[in-house]
Amino acid sequence: MKLVNKRIVKGAFVKLLFHKQKYRGMRLMDFETRCVQQGEIHEIVTTTHKNAKSGDTIDEVGFLGFAEMNCGGVIERGDQVIINNKVIGYVLGFDDCHFPNHYNVLIAVEQTMTADELHIAVENEIIFGG
Repeated sequence: MKLVNKRIVKGAFVKLLFHKQKYRGMRLMDFETRCVQQGEIHEIVTTTHKNAKSGDTIDEVGFLGFAEMNCGGVIERGDQVIINNKVIGYVLGFDDCHFPNHYNVLIAVEQTMTADELHIAVENEIIFGG
């Protein structure tokens, strides 16, 4: 039996985004985990910088939108990210350029994606650590 060491964090999209940038200039935070509280809203961003380390600049990004957390928990680097019952990538880390308003949760993917490319609708579920 697989040992579960943390709660799966689930959320729902509340605002969709449809743009990409090649020179965004986000910075991967030093922290590999972030605690999230029920009701918090965070921005979900895809990136191809799969081998980035803490402090690296994240330029190539695709924006999925903002998701409200349905429960408190811990999101951590390496968590699988599931949208519409499909693993789209894994948590690369976090950027805090808009904190305390929200974190940018950076998702490592093969190619940057936006909400329309993943057929995301408002209220669709996102799962971290599934």
